[in-house]
Amino acid sequence: MVRYPPIAEHGLIGDLQTAALVSSRGEIDWWCTPRFDSPSVFASLLDGDRGGHCRLAAEVEGVTVRQLYLSDTAVLVTRYMAPGGVGEVADFMQPLDSASPTDRHRLVRAVRVVRGSLPFTLACRPRFDYARAEHTLRRINARTAVFQGPGTDLHIQATEDILLEEDGQDVTASFTLEAGQTAAVVLTSTTAGAELAPTPTSADVSAELESCRAFWLSWLRQCTYRGRWQDMVNRSAITLKLLTYAPTGAPIAAATMGLPEQIGGERNWDYRYTWVRDASLSVGALIDLGFTREAHAFRSWLRDRLEAGGTASGEPLQIMYRIDGEPHLTEEVLDHLEGYRGSAPVRAGNAAADQIQLDIYGEAADALAQAGDIGGIRGWKTFSDLLDWLADHWDRPDEGIWETRGGRQNFTYSRLMTWVAFDRGIRLARDHSRPADIARWTEVRDTVFRQIVERGWNAERQAFVQHYDTTVLDASLLLMPRVGFLSPHDPAWLSTLAAMDGELVSDSLVYRYDPAASPDGLRGSEGTFNLCSFLYVEALARSGKLHQARYAFDKMLTYANHVGLFAEEIGPSGEQLGNFPQAFTHLALVAAAMALDEQLGKEQPPPSAAVLAPDARGGVDG
Repeated sequence: MVRYPPIAEHGLIGDLQTAALVSSRGEIDWWCTPRFDSPSVFASLLDGDRGGHCRLAAEVEGVTVRQLYLSDTAVLVTRYMAPGGVGEVADFMQPLDSASPTDRHRLVRAVRVVRGSLPFTLACRPRFDYARAEHTLRRINARTAVFQGPGTDLHIQATEDILLEEDGQDVTASFTLEAGQTAAVVLTSTTAGAELAPTPTSADVSAELESCRAFWLSWLRQCTYRGRWQDMVNRSAITLKLLTYAPTGAPIAAATMGLPEQIGGERNWDYRYTWVRDASLSVGALIDLGFTREAHAFRSWLRDRLEAGGTASGEPLQIMYRIDGEPHLTEEVLDHLEGYRGSAPVRAGNAAADQIQLDIYGEAADALAQAGDIGGIRGWKTFSDLLDWLADHWDRPDEGIWETRGGRQNFTYSRLMTWVAFDRGIRLARDHSRPADIARWTEVRDTVFRQIVERGWNAERQAFVQHYDTTVLDASLLLMPRVGFLSPHDPAWLSTLAAMDGELVSDSLVYRYDPAASPDGLRGSEGTFNLCSFLYVEALARSGKLHQARYAFDKMLTYANHVGLFAEEIGPSGEQLGNFPQAFTHLALVAAAMALDEQLGKEQPPPSAAVLAPDARGGVDG
């Protein structure tokens, strides 16, 4: 369907409070403002006709289009190459890396021609509130207009070479630039009635672009990674930063909502929220990369959630929150949107927020244990009270890590992370000499361990299984060695890994589980899960299967899009599926790269011929 570019044909830009997708055909087809989880202004990604977009592209026969990031930045460049000229559009947003949220956000589209001449067209057609609300156009002058929506205005301002024309309640423009000429369009979202900024000049835009570029280069200098996959790790780090809400330090799972796990299917979720699991698992990677400020910011956000209570689920902690910590995420179906390539329903909000998932307590404990600071006396009391509560409530069925809607089970992964919660709590109490019921925590930890070994292990499969009443495997258990439950060389783990190879792995790509064998309450199927594929690489590396791990990792990198980004899943023909880009995937990429680097560094090089010892027959040993 020509109205919908492939999910992978996008780059991500953002200002650390909101983010937009720019397709390789020059169209902003997704932007929610003033926050990641706000209603959309542009959403043609979910409805090619009604969703709204801003297109700025070279319109000429025979044009070739290429898209890239300025190296080590979040400045996205779309290049147009035609017989008569070469030009490019640089899309960016100036980072707002502070604790103060704002309703004013600027998205800049800077155009220049570097050879010959090139004609460009602009069409700006916002559709407020997920395309549910009407807007009116207020023309200020030939280069400035305001789209007035419900409670939100979108200003459009152009530099001197662009004259805006009214097209109903939208605007269009056509202009041609010669080699060396530049122009720009600036979109600014504000609260209704806010004052207009001065009309930008080309010099203003150039200075702003350089400032944005300098921010990212300065920020990335903190990165301590110097391994074999520098470019991909840097791109993943920038993507994780772009998906973090600076005022609170809360990372979101993905920039989008409603993108399908199967084209035409119903597995279409809203990922613009903060999952305790995803964010907690990111802390170790951020610290290892040198981004301690971001890691500590999330840990502070997490402590605040523990202290605040008042969850939608009724538990001390819930699986996800809005980026400001609000626990209520009402799910609604936007049935006026057709969905990406007809994939309906389109859901805003996420009803999984009130699910019970016991694994989050282990992930939270692991995140809090990653650094020496455990939150002071008040923070420790909150944490120890949580473990005291968990000691009475751990042995329950739940919905599990994958948020299934097919009924609660005694999931092995949930029990595994319960073991982690008590293990980390005991270590923290001893390391920091904090008051705690260590005897009880130890008793519960050991009881959980024995239960997993006795009930989570399936003798027939010779593997740890998804839950206690099944023989189905689950890729979440690839984390067992990382969290320290067993050694990566333990025979029980190696046989589990071998079983996964036979059931979940397809050409190095890994499925989460088999929905046909373990019904999850939803129709349809899904692709392989990128998170799990990178966890598989890490597990292989730590288990000593280095050549297999490196080949699997190299193959996974070929599924990245043209600017190094990953969605949630890979479809049967190698296409990217699900919300995009997904933070958890990029986090797992970083962890896999670091694990591979570590294990490859331990691998002894083969001895040179000069030092091989002769054997008794005059040959060489080995």
